[in-house]
Amino acid sequence: MAEFRTSIDIEAPPETVFAHLVTPERMVSWMGERADLEPVPGGRFAVDIGGVPFRGEYLEVEQPHRVVVSWGLAGSDDFPPGVSRVEFTLQPTPRGTTLHLLHTGLPESHAATHGLGWAHYLSRLQHSASGNPPGPDPGFLISSHNQEENAV
Repeated sequence: MAEFRTSIDIEAPPETVFAHLVTPERMVSWMGERADLEPVPGGRFAVDIGGVPFRGEYLEVEQPHRVVVSWGLAGSDDFPPGVSRVEFTLQPTPRGTTLHLLHTGLPESHAATHGLGWAHYLSRLQHSASGNPPGPDPGFLISSHNQEENAV
């Protein structure tokens, strides 16, 4: 299993960034076109990105500092829902927030595309949380185990 780690600075307070991780309307402003979220430990985490259903559950929710979700693809044999874990840690800074992301448990077959996908979507989060919504998502091509699909 692989992991992906990165950090970005966002010119918005942690409370605003946090809201973009737990509120359906704010989630789809930066990632996906549909979100069904229940931000409590054990609650639903469902985001459709480019028509691809990413599913999991909220594992930790510590407002406004930390969100941890399980993550995987509905219907996937090699990357099923809940197989990996995404941790968002929000650290206040004088100019806003530093978001630290750690995605662990990634199957090797999905590691490279998820790294590229997170770069794409975290840039969109940076704009959206800063009050500059990036507009409709052009999508991001990833390769699944057997075919190309539009997704993260």
